[in-house]
Amino acid sequence: MPKINGNEIRPGNVLEHNGGLWAAVKVDHVKPGKGGAFAQVEMRNLRNGSKLNERFRSADKVERVRLEQKDQQFLYETDGMLVFMDTETYEQVELPAELLGDRRPFLQDGMTIVVEFYESEALNATVPQKVTCKIVETEPVVKGQTAANSFKPAILDNGVKVMVPPFVGQDEDIVVNTETMEYSERA
Repeated sequence: MPKINGNEIRPGNVLEHNGGLWAAVKVDHVKPGKGGAFAQVEMRNLRNGSKLNERFRSADKVERVRLEQKDQQFLYETDGMLVFMDTETYEQVELPAELLGDRRPFLQDGMTIVVEFYESEALNATVPQKVTCKIVETEPVVKGQTAANSFKPAILDNGVKVMVPPFVGQDEDIVVNTETMEYSERA
């Protein structure tokens, strides 16, 4: 595995540190008036979710880990675990549902998502950036209501509430950005 200097750590990098796998969440480069510069790194453990703040000097060497990304198909959820299947080998892996956090409701049956592996261990999963959902409840469309930046609340078929433009009605399909949890466009 490649070793990098402490000042080369960037957010999103996966590091092997203290015998665990850590994802760099936030990196601040600090240059104090006295003493050498360092990187203050906020990290999240990929196995148990714990957080850690660590200082790395530019002379410190850390191991950067490359995760293998594979497309997996979502099958079902059981006892708080999500079950995914590799579409080529038909092997199944389980990941905890809390790994997806707020994006869990956007996971639909048969959806293809990206699962990250370290050697043969599944560590992380990411939902597609844009997901199509149906509006089950919203206010009716009002003619002539075209004011800029006016949005109304809507409830989607997965129970998530989003703000939608006034021209979007009930039972319409819309595309939602799962990173910002906002309306993107009509489907």
